[in-house]
Amino acid sequence: MNGLTRSIFFGNYFYGICTVALSIEATLQQLYPLSPLIYYVFVFAATVLYYTHAYIAEPAFLHASGNPRTQWYAHNRQFVRYSQLFFTLVCIVCGLGLLIRNWQHLLKMNMISWLMLLVFPLTAMLYYGSAAPGSATNNLRNQGWIKPFVIGFVWAGPVTLYPVLFHHIMEGTVYTPGLIGILLFIKNFMFITMLCIMFDIKDYAADHNHHLKTFVVSFGLRKTIFYILIPLSLVGLGTFILYAVLRDFPLMRILINTIPFLLLITVAYSLHRRKSILYYLAIIDGLMLVKAICGTIGITLIK
Repeated sequence: MNGLTRSIFFGNYFYGICTVALSIEATLQQLYPLSPLIYYVFVFAATVLYYTHAYIAEPAFLHASGNPRTQWYAHNRQFVRYSQLFFTLVCIVCGLGLLIRNWQHLLKMNMISWLMLLVFPLTAMLYYGSAAPGSATNNLRNQGWIKPFVIGFVWAGPVTLYPVLFHHIMEGTVYTPGLIGILLFIKNFMFITMLCIMFDIKDYAADHNHHLKTFVVSFGLRKTIFYILIPLSLVGLGTFILYAVLRDFPLMRILINTIPFLLLITVAYSLHRRKSILYYLAIIDGLMLVKAICGTIGITLIK
């Protein structure tokens, strides 16, 4: 893995790309116009900032270890700090730009809209705890069985509901989530939760030593794959096909949107053998990007 590839994945820039791609997919699937560029720049910067900040808050950031990702952070401390400063400034500038344009409309939001706006960042803060480098405290992250669902929830809200909520803020209208928005939220929530359960397989040894009761620690690798991951993936695939048939989706749109589910099942099965950290970062997390691309193609090019 070369230096650029390490930077993209270890530096969490790939997560930023996935967030933007999923936001675009959900916007188009809910039949809304795309947000202005400044919105996506803010989303990208905030994602990179959050994930990197959470990682450097770990004590392991202060020294190298046998973990390739920890080694990368230890060897690139100055670069990471400059990157954090840069993305902090980007968030401030873009955030102020969005606020100045829309502050009057924000005052018109109802209680449901404010709840949607605040619940996801608050949950994200509770997941990692506080955050001076080297002195992180963990809250929801220590609840092994609930951890994947928390991450899925925190991802699904911003990429599914925020783009549409932001559109209504710009228009000065009240946003009430419709059936399609709720179903897309559940779809993204479950899809990302499945990826998180897969990711916990990588940390099995460390979680077991710290008595963190993740699914794989509680049930073992084989049961997690064959009794949880693959069955839930099949349920998700079946639910989508049923929804697509009821909505009279064209056959090609149905087929292209089944690709992420089929890959999810394939990747889940592959985890019975040990994989490198790059496999988890590029292949498993990469399923988010595949899903976004397939969904975008399905809604824009196939009528």
